[in-house]
Amino acid sequence: MPSARVASGRATTGTERSSRVRPADRAGAPRRPDGTAAPGSARGPVRTGPARDAARPVRPAPAEGDGSGPRTTPRGPRVGSPPRRQRVALGLVLVLLVVLAGRLVQVQGIAGGSYADLAYSGRLTTVEIPGTRGQVVDRNGEVLASSVERWNVVVNQQQVVAALKTPEKAAEKAAELAELLDMPAGEVGAVLWGGEEKRGFVYLAKNVLPEVYEEVAARRVAGVSGERTSDRSYPAESTGGNVLGFVGADNRGQAGIELVYDDLLSGRAGSQTYEQGARGQRIPTGEQAVEPAVDGHDVQLTIDRDIQYVAQSTLDAKVTESGAEWGALEIVDVRTGEILALVDSGAVDPNDPGATPTDDRGSRSVGAVYEPGSTAKVITMAAALEQGVATPTSQYVVPYLLDLPNIGGKPFKDSHEHGDLRLTLTGILAESSNTGTVMVGKELPRQVRHDYLSKFGFGSTTGVELPGESGGLLWAADDWDGRSQYAVLFGQAVSSTVLQNTQVFATLGNGGVQMQPHLVRGTTAPDGTFTPSELAEPERVVSEETARTVVRMLESAVVEGTGSNGAVPGYRVAGKTGTAQAFEGGGVIKHVSSFIGLVPADDPQLAINVVLYDPKTSIYGGAVAAPVFSQVAAFSLQHLGIPPSGAPAELFPSTWE
Repeated sequence: MPSARVASGRATTGTERSSRVRPADRAGAPRRPDGTAAPGSARGPVRTGPARDAARPVRPAPAEGDGSGPRTTPRGPRVGSPPRRQRVALGLVLVLLVVLAGRLVQVQGIAGGSYADLAYSGRLTTVEIPGTRGQVVDRNGEVLASSVERWNVVVNQQQVVAALKTPEKAAEKAAELAELLDMPAGEVGAVLWGGEEKRGFVYLAKNVLPEVYEEVAARRVAGVSGERTSDRSYPAESTGGNVLGFVGADNRGQAGIELVYDDLLSGRAGSQTYEQGARGQRIPTGEQAVEPAVDGHDVQLTIDRDIQYVAQSTLDAKVTESGAEWGALEIVDVRTGEILALVDSGAVDPNDPGATPTDDRGSRSVGAVYEPGSTAKVITMAAALEQGVATPTSQYVVPYLLDLPNIGGKPFKDSHEHGDLRLTLTGILAESSNTGTVMVGKELPRQVRHDYLSKFGFGSTTGVELPGESGGLLWAADDWDGRSQYAVLFGQAVSSTVLQNTQVFATLGNGGVQMQPHLVRGTTAPDGTFTPSELAEPERVVSEETARTVVRMLESAVVEGTGSNGAVPGYRVAGKTGTAQAFEGGGVIKHVSSFIGLVPADDPQLAINVVLYDPKTSIYGGAVAAPVFSQVAAFSLQHLGIPPSGAPAELFPSTWE
């Protein structure tokens, strides 16, 4: 009996199933009349009915879910098919468009203002406009230091290449500029065209005169522009160079007044802000803003240029003549403390400081210390008078050698061998006797000796407006050994500077009142406001009577004593010679020769101190320093219009019988 299966809800018989047309039949394969395949057919005889079914093995039904049977779901289109790729690409494009649209909205709509500000700030550039450095003038307004307008010529090589295109054209422009700038054409051309890397900023020439830069600008060479600057000029050259100091390449003070008053002299820089293009060119219609610079203050010194010049040239000549290592000279107005001249030999020329050795560019007058020697004897005399232990006419028998207990077994002695001398207190000062000074001073208590040295200014700075001032060396009284306690009476075992030693005489010349020595009268602001220098209050050191008495005693030192070479025709002079020592490293001892005096002695107005360090022709101040004092004092008195002395000196007796 034919088998039956259920399909699609109805039963079919094997006969019905075998009678169905096979796919090959539907494909139209050729057949013979007996139903077999025609020649060339890939198949054999067509089986129908039970015979076909019997010949074909029946495959078992696949287990559920093993994946080995025929697919029961339709297969979709492949990913790599054109329709699929088109849909994927379209989706990506749509996503990209959405992202770009969102970014555009964010940039243009939401953050547009901030991006515009960022672009604007990127185009802005700011350059500094330096303030004009203030002038330094002398007491009479004569210019000692000033700033003059100068220009730096700069090149933007990128703009040069973009505008001129070829090295040949750049060479033509270089030849034009070279003639104006007095430079080799090849050097100018190398800067204009540059190397492989074109730079946006390079200097072609610095410190060019304004009229020269105007001619350069008139050539209108693309990429060539100017930078306004200034150059420091010192018309008096080395005159006062040790006081003025100098400036560096950045126009900032490096020494002297230029350094101490740098902040005031410099002023405040301004600025100019403008828009520039990608190649650094200024956009003419772009935004521009200017903050004006503030010029520096002017500084007026107490120095008199003419006195400074004469004093400097006279001192330099003496240093050369005597073979001294260096010299220094100071002139002070005793009534005000104003320094009219402060000289160091071989002073630096601020226009070319590199030509002077480093050690000579400052001021030894404020920094070098040495034993004052006999010039300090005036302090002992003033203390003795003030304390009532002696009078100008007190009488002493002064030996050549003086031995005292606890002085190390080495007696004190005078500079020249002599027998016992009958000298008054005035005679001891006039003859500059060491032994006589010790005989007087030992009557003063040890602490009193120290106090007077301190009150006259030893051991502390004067406060003058120069860098590097030393306060010297003054040991405490308790630290003096047996010899030092007496040696300080004639200017040994204590060290001081030119300024300190001059101040002692200036105080006596001013009736015993100490004025602060100073170099600066005041400063003048850009608006014309003058501000005087702040000074310490005057301080009385000794009584006026004591001061006048010591000055009168000092006249004897010039008329009758060791200072006769310091005399000035027509004027009374009160002065004191000094021969002292300076101790250098390795135990080296050198001599310091000096002369300090007051003129006119009958109405002291100037204190003048001349110092020569280690002279070779003579070690005595009366021989080498006093003549310089005489020449400089004579000129200064006449230059300032100070009248000659009216009456001859009434001297105290120097000796007694």
